[in-house]
Formats: sequence, structure tokens, C-alpha cells
Amino acid sequence: MTPRNASDDPSDANDGQQWSDLDRPPLNAAALRRALVRGGLWSSVDVVPATGSTNSDLVALALSGKAEEGAVLVAESQSAGRGRLDRQWTAPARSGLFFSVFLKPGAEVPVERWGWLPLLTGVAVATGLARAAGVDTALKWPNDLLVNVGGEERKAGGILAERAGDGVVVGIGLNVSLRADELPVPGAGSLALAGAVSTDRDPLLRAVLRSLEERFVGWRAAGGDPAVSRLQETYAAGCATLGRNVRAELPGGMELVGEAVAVDGDGRLVIASEDGVQQPVGAGDIVHLRAGG
Repeated sequence: MTPRNASDDPSDANDGQQWSDLDRPPLNAAALRRALVRGGLWSSVDVVPATGSTNSDLVALALSGKAEEGAVLVAESQSAGRGRLDRQWTAPARSGLFFSVFLKPGAEVPVERWGWLPLLTGVAVATGLARAAGVDTALKWPNDLLVNVGGEERKAGGILAERAGDGVVVGIGLNVSLRADELPVPGAGSLALAGAVSTDRDPLLRAVLRSLEERFVGWRAAGGDPAVSRLQETYAAGCATLGRNVRAELPGGMELVGEAVAVDGDGRLVIASEDGVQQPVGAGDIVHLRAGG
């Protein structure tokens, strides 16, 4: 792979730091801006060499009025990346895409429908990766991105949404070029390990953000209605959790075991127990169980 400059803007040149992994060149911030900031949803694209968490940074900027709708913040490395339940997300520098976006559903979308944003983002990421990386990405409810590595389902990314004033900051972490010996846990995966046709992060990021813009704008125009915008239908079609036996680990230490049969109009996972009772789950950890277990 031919290395490219971090940017043709000196301020984006990774603070003068050198990089040595030729398979992991830095992102070109100026080129990303030219491609994405074109009068649509995305108002700015900033790339920083390292930070604690892009979500925390962008939430702070949004609450202080320093981030406009459509702001995109990307980090080449995160030292305090977070998933759901404040789980830590770590990966080598430039081995993935670690970024957050600031979205404003607006008055036309009732607040109770904002919970669809992580699911919407999952659909958008999967669509963008199919186009740019040639990888089928399945969705594990509510916010995990799964890929197939050697016939095994692996987690390659996750999504975290946080309220920020009159908007929502949505963070995406995605393992792109992570190698087998770099996996943080046995169940992790990456686009490279899943056989991606490209691990060039610039076109991958562009594809994901364009897909997210298309999906978000359509959903907002439909007043956030998951049926009218076809979000509910599309999410269900790509959700690896549906039709599976699962264990839901609920807040307060409760558990619910059964078959995941649907995602309802509020974005909740509906689980049918052995006695046929269906219960919607709005929050909790979902464990995919093997057949018979």
C-alpha cells in the first residue's frame, strides 16, 4: 500500500508525529472535508491524532455550543474509548475507524423515537461497509456489528449514542485492519480478518458517513417513524439476533431467556419465552445462545 500524507493542511499532519506501519497510513482530513462537507448533513470533519474518547469530546463541544449539527470528530487512536455500560474499547493506532457524529433529529421527530438512532446507525454502517469493503456485516441488537471470520460470528464494532442538549452524539468504533494477534478478546474480529476487499480507511469512512446521511435524512423526514422510513423493516432484515435463542441480562440482575422474535415499533427486542409469553426488552445485554442452549 502506498503511504499518503496525513493531510495537505499542516494542522492535520498528526502534530508532526511519524507513523511507521505502511499498512496503516493516517487519514487525510482535508480530503475527507472536500468529499463530505458539501452542503448536506456533514458540516465539519476533524481528525485528531489521539484522544480519550471522541464521544466525550463531541458531547462537551455540543453542550458548550461549539459543535454544529453534522459535526464529525475522528481519532486515529483512543485511550478511553467506550462501549455500552462504559466498557472500554481499545485498538492499535490507525487500525480502525473511531469517530463520533452530532445529529439533531429536530422538533419533527418525537423524543421517544430518538432511541432508534443506534439501530439506524447500525443499518447505515452495514450498508456502507457492504459497498466499500465487500463485507457482510450483521447487526446484533442493539448496537454491535458482527462479521464472519472462519465461519465464526465475531464482533468487529459497536455503537454508542449519548444525549447532548437538543441533539445526540453517536459514536462508532470499527476494527478495520486488526490482526489476529492484536485481538483484545477471542470473540473480536475485524474487516481484514473477514476478508474485506479494502482496508483503506478513507473510502470506508466516506462510504459509512454517506450511508448514515442518507438513512438519517430519510428517517427525520418521516418524523422518525420506523415503519414509514422502512427502518424497522431494514433493521430486522439485517439483525442476526432475530430468530435466535438468546439470554437477556437485564438491569438489576434479572435474566430473560427465549427466542428473539421481533423488534417492535419502539426499537425494543421482543423475546418469547418457552410458555409463549412475549416480553419487549428496551435495555440490557443480549447473549446469542447456541442451539439447544
